[in-house]
Amino acid sequence: MNVHLVNPSSVSFGTAVITPRWQYVLAAATPKIFGDPILVDETLQQIDPEQIKKGDAVGIGIHTANALRGYEIGKMARERGAYVIFGGIHATLYPQEAHELGGAHAVVKGDGDVIWSKALTDCSNGTPKPIYEGGRIEASDFMQARWDLVPRNRYMWASVQTVRGCPKHCSFCSVWRTDGQKPRQRSSDVVIEEIVQLRRLGFRFIALADDNFYPVTQTDIKLATEQKNQVRLSELNGIRAERFELMSRLAQLPDDMVFFTQITMEAAEDTEFLDAMKAARIKGALVGVESVTPSGLKDVYKDFNLSGDALIERLRTFREHGVHVLGSFIFGLPSDVPATFDATAAAAISANVTFAQFVTLSPYPGTVDFIRWEKGLGENPPMIAGIPLTRRWLIPQALRPKLYWDHPVMSAEEIRSRTQKVWDNFYSIGPIWRRSSFIKSSRGRLAFVLISKIYRQMYADTGIATDSARVTWSGRWARWMAKPCRLLFAGTPMPNLKVPVATLPTLKVPAMPLEA
Repeated sequence: MNVHLVNPSSVSFGTAVITPRWQYVLAAATPKIFGDPILVDETLQQIDPEQIKKGDAVGIGIHTANALRGYEIGKMARERGAYVIFGGIHATLYPQEAHELGGAHAVVKGDGDVIWSKALTDCSNGTPKPIYEGGRIEASDFMQARWDLVPRNRYMWASVQTVRGCPKHCSFCSVWRTDGQKPRQRSSDVVIEEIVQLRRLGFRFIALADDNFYPVTQTDIKLATEQKNQVRLSELNGIRAERFELMSRLAQLPDDMVFFTQITMEAAEDTEFLDAMKAARIKGALVGVESVTPSGLKDVYKDFNLSGDALIERLRTFREHGVHVLGSFIFGLPSDVPATFDATAAAAISANVTFAQFVTLSPYPGTVDFIRWEKGLGENPPMIAGIPLTRRWLIPQALRPKLYWDHPVMSAEEIRSRTQKVWDNFYSIGPIWRRSSFIKSSRGRLAFVLISKIYRQMYADTGIATDSARVTWSGRWARWMAKPCRLLFAGTPMPNLKVPVATLPTLKVPAMPLEA
């Protein structure tokens, strides 16, 4: 029985930005008796059905955006006599859908690191179970990825996870509902071993693919102190100390390495943490700004963020401490008005964010927003191509609405077109060139312009444009430029690189007293 692990995608670029980590984790979890899995990432190239034979096992990982393509692959694989196993966040939320529409023999819910081997063994015996409960395993049980299987010349960035879960409860995000609000943090030993393995292969740029790299805030520690909660305080300081230990070890790695992560804006209050990130060469972070207005932040349950001038100063703090920001903004919130678009664009420029993404509010399964949206549409939601709007991911791509919410003061087309305009202005040549001024060499600045343009083509035109010609051109342009762009990130392999020895963090972790 051959094992296939498929990352579905309706669009292939030949080169991808970041490795789909889940494939390499499940490759590590695959029992040796089945040999090395066959990995297919459709962001690189489409799957060849002829590779799948009767009796094989095909694992398909899906999220909401690629679920429909995943179901097409599942049905195809089942018709060819293979066992079909679905996993991923969407299959966890909708296991019955994977059975009914994707030809699934089995669905793995939750973490697959441990339960995957059981599902494969059952398939090899001809006795797959409909559901396997992976649950939320402890960090000590996370599998180290099989990076020896990665095609080095196809990805710009590698990905390593250091923590799962996020203590926040944003209305548009499902992570805290699926991965939990308790941070499950890996030890620095296993994280560093994985990163060293990747650098040996030639990867210089690595995404720390965490739900939230800053799981303990100053506010958390202050609250535990005020409550005189010794157990909680000890737990928080322990997590924080482990973060500093990891960053101190990252700082010992070769100077040409660059890391990127995802973090909440509250980290800007913790300049000691930002300084440690800089020393560790964590040079960029996706920061969920979402809205520049207090009412917008209230809409998404993100009152802990700042707005207005305070927001701009907070974002500038990241840059002042050597961390570049990819700011994420949401348009189409109930409180948005036409002026919100210009105000957001102005804030992004004034805050000196290096990159930005401007998305429209979409209801994702597992989120508070989705529950509210689904309830609002009632028992008889609108139908498109015979599919209820509340199952929007099943609607053929060309027929899907660009927006799903009725807005109090703007039409869907107005929100879409204004969002597109913000993308166009932020990523026009002049502003990109000005943002590149922090780079000393002309070659480096030109590379920044190229990367900015590719990012814009991949994530804007293919997402919110309605002109099919523009979408097609954007995909083709990105495909042409992706390969030469990848060379900008490549490094010379370092097969003899040693794992740095653990040392005490160079930055002191404050020990908060119980008595205020």
